[in-house]
Amino acid sequence: MSKSQIRTVLEMIKFEHSVFALPFALVGALLAGRVGGSPPTWHQILWIIVAMVGARSAALTINRIADVEYDRRNPRTSSRALPAGELSIGFASVFTVISSAVLIVAAWRLNPLALKLSPVALAILFFYSYTKRFTSWSHFVLGFCLGISPAAAWIAIRSSLDSRMLILCAAVTLWVGGFDVLYACQDVDFDKSAGLFSIPEKFGIPRALQVARGMHIVMVFLLAWLAWSFHLAWPAWAGIAVVAALLAYEHSLVKPNDLSKMNAAFFTVNGYISLLFLLFWGAATLVTHP
Repeated sequence: MSKSQIRTVLEMIKFEHSVFALPFALVGALLAGRVGGSPPTWHQILWIIVAMVGARSAALTINRIADVEYDRRNPRTSSRALPAGELSIGFASVFTVISSAVLIVAAWRLNPLALKLSPVALAILFFYSYTKRFTSWSHFVLGFCLGISPAAAWIAIRSSLDSRMLILCAAVTLWVGGFDVLYACQDVDFDKSAGLFSIPEKFGIPRALQVARGMHIVMVFLLAWLAWSFHLAWPAWAGIAVVAALLAYEHSLVKPNDLSKMNAAFFTVNGYISLLFLLFWGAATLVTHP
């Protein structure tokens, strides 16, 4: 693979956006280590990161393959690698297989339960790519794809699952689903003409923004419930306040009649949210006794 192909692949899968899910997975791992009485090993952290990168790369590539004809017809996405002919469907298919194998190998290196569940994770990730064809609630499916990452990380550390992780899974699901609703506001006209479904297409942009705002409000309450359930110290609560403030700022950037700041709301602010959440909650796991 040439350097130009590598750059094109990384752009196709938006590799830099791995920052969205990875910090929440690492928080799941840190909480699992705290309950177990010892922090995760570097070996475990390494393979969790490898698994996350493999899973996300496979999911984004299959999504681009599934949507290539829609991307070709949508002016906003027609310059992407596959519709523009910079990469072939065959190349992308092989890349998907390799990325899936990376996830499975990483799960194998973690523990038997992680290995057994890795095909389930892939099935969920691949299923999302087809949901916009038949339901307006595909945003929640996308959210769940990233929402399972903290539970997966817990399983990677503990070989079991604590029910409290479902709270964090729900919080991440609503966070991702909410900002995906915002992002989908850009494609309302195209979705209607192409017969695709989304919350903005179904309810209109003003109501869609209200739905996204409600999802993020519930997310903040779920994080508070999670911090309380683990008896976490003040850094966790400070982190929740920071997340809430950034979400409020994100929503202030997007208005029904002005979506020009969508990229700042979608990419920049959400990147800060995930990284700062890891910083504050990571600190909380260090100063809070099990």
